[in-house]
Amino acid sequence: MTEAITDRAEDVLVRVDGLAGELEAGAEETERLGKLSPPNAAAVRAAGTMRLLQAPEHGGYAADPRIFAEAVMATARRCGSTGWVCGVVGVHPWELALMDPRLSEEIWADDPDVWVSSPYTPNGVAEPVDGGYMLTGRWPFSSGTDHADWVMLGALTGDGSGIPAKNAEYLHVTLPRADYEILEDSWNVVGLKGTGSKDVVVQGAFIPAYRTISHEDVVFGAAAEKRGRTDPLYKLPFSVIFPVGITAAIIGISEGALAAHLAYQRTRVSPSGASKARDDHEILYVIAEAASEIEASRLQLLAGVGNMYEAIGEGAAPTPEDVFTVRRNQIRCAWRCVAAVDEIFGRSGGNAGRESNPLQRFWRDAHMGLQHFIHIPGPIYKVNALRMMDLELTPEEQATI
Repeated sequence: MTEAITDRAEDVLVRVDGLAGELEAGAEETERLGKLSPPNAAAVRAAGTMRLLQAPEHGGYAADPRIFAEAVMATARRCGSTGWVCGVVGVHPWELALMDPRLSEEIWADDPDVWVSSPYTPNGVAEPVDGGYMLTGRWPFSSGTDHADWVMLGALTGDGSGIPAKNAEYLHVTLPRADYEILEDSWNVVGLKGTGSKDVVVQGAFIPAYRTISHEDVVFGAAAEKRGRTDPLYKLPFSVIFPVGITAAIIGISEGALAAHLAYQRTRVSPSGASKARDDHEILYVIAEAASEIEASRLQLLAGVGNMYEAIGEGAAPTPEDVFTVRRNQIRCAWRCVAAVDEIFGRSGGNAGRESNPLQRFWRDAHMGLQHFIHIPGPIYKVNALRMMDLELTPEEQATI
């Protein structure tokens, strides 16, 4: 068993800030490589960000989720791709704490800094066999996968013929690096280039049953009770904790864009040299408004997960309405931030588009991050509005959680 840590979760935030220079310096190389640069990956490990939601018995902090979100924001503010990887990969230790302890022991017995990538989309078929399942499939968007030694994937149980069964169970399954292939040329995008969110392929790998967990158990909170986890962190709904890291990355990226914009406008003059940005009331107005929108997003995201975390700690069980409201606000935080980035980018002139200007990278990263499915507003806004009107949800609408 991994030795327990002795410092505090808050110390991770201090270390992230102390590594700001390394993260900023490695951002361009991270984008060029299409995966985290060695210095940026090393900085994340040194800070301990990926262990914030990890169980204490495996070298983790079991931290207040607000601290995790703060660490992701602080990282993304310096390098969007690195922050994104922290936000995605950093949630997986939370779920592993809900799974069979044999799996966590396999992953972290010798090194608490081993990373586990994903995705959860049920693109694979898990055929039941003696002692477990045989898994086959292909999954896109495995962020940070080059630096991970394990992967957690979504799969549907099969009917024996290689297709999902009629009443298939949705599983999350976990595999070691030797059991899957990373497709190297499968991440060619305009933003978040450095996340290395490549496709992974599995061809008939055996998954012991103890390396699997029911998606329903994770989403609706049964897993924590089954594993005897009493910490409120592990009682949070998956639909709340999983989006937090991703939206926190967008907020951090937006903060980075604002900082780059301020640095640029501080000394900017018009092409004719006749006026300075400091005298342009429209530019100053937009700066102030964008800063307020980004700060509002930060506060709302932290309040949503923080209030639920505290309520669970006091013995309250989150209702579907609670989850729908947190999700509504989390989605709105992302869209509000990206709109603010658009406003400041649109008033930065042609030089903002130069590859040497970090503002264009933050702008591209923000828009790419908004494409993640958890930022699709329609279904969540719909069920939230229906429940605010005290209208009953159909089973399909209820499943949106």
